[in-house]
Amino acid sequence: MGLPENIRPAAVAGMFYPADPASLAQEVERCLAAAPRRDAPIPKALIVPHAGYVYSGATAARAYARLAPARSLIRRVVLFGPAHRVPVRGLALPVAEAFATPLGTLAIDADAKAAALALPQVSASDVAHNLEHSLEVQLPFLQRVLDEFSLIPFAVGAATPAEVAEVIDLLWGGPETLVLISSDLSHFHAYKQAQALDRATAEAILALDPALRHEQACGATPINGLLRAAKRRGLAIEQLGLCNSGDTAGDRNRVVGYAAFALTEPDRAAS
Repeated sequence: MGLPENIRPAAVAGMFYPADPASLAQEVERCLAAAPRRDAPIPKALIVPHAGYVYSGATAARAYARLAPARSLIRRVVLFGPAHRVPVRGLALPVAEAFATPLGTLAIDADAKAAALALPQVSASDVAHNLEHSLEVQLPFLQRVLDEFSLIPFAVGAATPAEVAEVIDLLWGGPETLVLISSDLSHFHAYKQAQALDRATAEAILALDPALRHEQACGATPINGLLRAAKRRGLAIEQLGLCNSGDTAGDRNRVVGYAAFALTEPDRAAS
């Protein structure tokens, strides 16, 4: 079988992460190697940040390291991130049949795409995806921690948490499916203020409170949608990391917050 004809090329390689394949693989592996490792259930869902790797890669790696035992088990990733570049009504899937990164090409799950497009809040738009970094920066991590898998990526715009939760429920699947939410936390506050704001946001997420505001997290809508579904399904949640750009590679006058969380289904949490 040949490659898909309509492939979305990498848009932020060389900016958010290295464009050279070897350098990119080395950077991702460096982040993963530094992540704490312990025996833990395989997550059903993750919340991860989406800044440049120098800023948030270490925090994201704390979540992705949890997928190591599921390398060959997870075969589909349902990915949600906020639309930063263009206005989106509802949730937008790409028209493209695949996404490319310097590490290779990932096929879009055609069956899942068709099922989601039957929902009124879901549409298809390459414009919504062409320059969107919140989804793209997750892909090299996924390509290093998982074997072969398909992707179903949503750029989330003017949607309600209930509409996002409906999509998540539709595509929930079994152990072969990972739900992934891409979001940073507060933006451009002074360091101490950001720490206080982000601690409060993390506490709300840990309480599965689906009422985050966009001032708290740029991906508040997809996070809220996941929290609605997680609460209804009885998922357990764990905070894996919380910091900001003042802790990593930025100054402390105007920082961006980053956090990582893992959510586990009851049967796995008990095992």
